[in-house]
Amino acid sequence: MPMNPAQLMIRYIEEQNLQEAEKQFELVKVSSSDEEKFELAEVLSQYGFLEEARQLFELLLVNHPEESELKILLAQTLIEMDMDEEAYHYLESISPEDPNYPKSLLIEADLYEMQGLYEVSEQKLLQAKEIVADEPIIDYALAELYMSQGRFLEASRLFQLLIDAKPASLNNIDLHARMAEALSAGGAFEESLFYYENSLANQSDVNVLFGYGLTSYQAGLYQKALNAFKKLKEMDPDYHSLYLYLAKCYEHENDIKSALEAVKFGLELDEYNKDLHFYAGNLFLKNNNEQEAEHYFREALALDPEFVMAALNINKLLIHQERYEEVLEIIHMLDDGNADPQFQWDAAVSFQHTEQYSMALKHYELAYNDFKHNRDFLVDYGYFLLEEGKREESSHLFKKLLQMEPDNEEWYELLRSIDE
Repeated sequence: MPMNPAQLMIRYIEEQNLQEAEKQFELVKVSSSDEEKFELAEVLSQYGFLEEARQLFELLLVNHPEESELKILLAQTLIEMDMDEEAYHYLESISPEDPNYPKSLLIEADLYEMQGLYEVSEQKLLQAKEIVADEPIIDYALAELYMSQGRFLEASRLFQLLIDAKPASLNNIDLHARMAEALSAGGAFEESLFYYENSLANQSDVNVLFGYGLTSYQAGLYQKALNAFKKLKEMDPDYHSLYLYLAKCYEHENDIKSALEAVKFGLELDEYNKDLHFYAGNLFLKNNNEQEAEHYFREALALDPEFVMAALNINKLLIHQERYEEVLEIIHMLDDGNADPQFQWDAAVSFQHTEQYSMALKHYELAYNDFKHNRDFLVDYGYFLLEEGKREESSHLFKKLLQMEPDNEEWYELLRSIDE
């Protein structure tokens, strides 16, 4: 039996003969039956030929203007084509009395959520729920909407209702995993582990396993987290996100060597991960290897020139090593040297040691409000003022210091010599 134009078009598409497929498409539009057009439109949608599917659905609507299923299929095609306004037109033309009206509300809710109009999206879902009160997919859509809004308690309540109901229509959705994520995101870490474990008992999904490990880590259950991340590494060694937390777990076990190995393995997979570079720097610092620590901090800063913590850690090392000119270079590199008040203090100390005293005074003054209760800052500032001959201002600071440490004989003697 010879193939009709719709069947031939599908065959040519599968053979990647698009020129012949286009010829058959033109024949379909003028000679095929509505049933053939409908079946072809659905196949074309699945294959990603959205413009052709759209044309067929529009042709079918000319003959069946009140067919709501066609309107919904056309709207979904238009959404995939980023033609949201046109999709709204067809969805809103569906009558509230139509059996497909709740489905149109669900699609509209998705559209509004994608646009960040969460309240309108919620209204559409609640409206659908009023019409079909016991439809699990509506409760699931509401739960996911609440998740995207950070309303984790409401989301977990709905997920629990769905878990208890065990609806067949949601069999392909891992409700235990979604419940676990909702609880974890809401800070109920230990409670969420039960649902993660239920999910993992049914299937070993790498994303769920990562969530389980991360939540265990957040709950302070480091050994459990370590076991989860090690298993994840065995399952999928290319799962980039696991290595930072695997290293952190090893560090909590005081196994710095394994922590460094985990970080280096992660960097082999993702050399542009600034957080891994930064964490490597901290690990080397913990190992008293300042040279390697500085290298990794600088790598992190090179990847993100506004990575404040990396810059602060480099400065701390440089000041310790009395490399004050380099501290000033780091601060100058930052787009906003005032991003953290510590930079003002670092600058003050560095200008002081490079004998740029007026600049040092300026930065001590800028840092003062943030560090006026910080003992070490007051010591630095107080001695600087004394060296600059500002005896009254220096006296004021050492009096504040004596309130913090009343038994400090050195400061008593200093104040007495200032007063004399």
